[in-house]
Amino acid sequence: MPAALLVGDVELRAEPSVQQGLVQALRTSGTLYDWAAGQPQARALRGRAPVYVAALAPGGEQVVIRHAWHGGLLAPLTRDRFRRPTRAPREYQLSGALRRAGVPTTAIVGFACYPAGPGFARVDVVSRYLPDAVDLAAVLAGHAPDMDIGLALEATAELLATLARHGIVHPDLNGKNILLRPIAGGSGDALVIDVDAMSWDPSRPMRLTMARNVARLTRSLRKAQRNGESSLSEAALTAFAARVLTAGDAPPTGSRR
Repeated sequence: MPAALLVGDVELRAEPSVQQGLVQALRTSGTLYDWAAGQPQARALRGRAPVYVAALAPGGEQVVIRHAWHGGLLAPLTRDRFRRPTRAPREYQLSGALRRAGVPTTAIVGFACYPAGPGFARVDVVSRYLPDAVDLAAVLAGHAPDMDIGLALEATAELLATLARHGIVHPDLNGKNILLRPIAGGSGDALVIDVDAMSWDPSRPMRLTMARNVARLTRSLRKAQRNGESSLSEAALTAFAARVLTAGDAPPTGSRR
């Protein structure tokens, strides 16, 4: 975990490669999110709230700045205030641990905590930008014509199998938390994001892990269908869920059940 650096009353933790740029952003705009939103060539990505992509310096490394918000039934009340130290330190540590274990996810490179009353803070999270990535929700909604839906689902199935092998349950697994990238040979690669609330238990049986993740993901995808945000038919979704659940019941030789 990077050492804390105070910029005014903001606590910043960042990897050396991005620290100077983030300090300058805080001094310029007060928060990383406001800085990213105000950049001339900033791009907004879809999510619970806009997520911005911006370069730390002209022609420099691009990062994704996400302001953290609560989800669930109490979100209208809790909004963006978290008990310190917030979820950001866990997300940073999980991001590194997942990548070291071979679970594909984006690299969290820093975060900034802002005072929000005694014992509370608001937080912006910084990750490296993947320029060729698009989320599964965008693919199913027809907003990513360069990514074939069949390949996207195959890559998602591989990701679900990887999570199952490691005993990782993502309680908010939805189409926007799965990123897809084209790779050589015309196939796809899937990454999981927003990992702060994950439950990682290597002793959890594969079939149970798979069942929980598939249930959460299919619930999200069915909601997208009802809202007219997905071209995936119910028959195709049912077949996909059945296929990956069957795969979860038949792990490779030597795998833990």
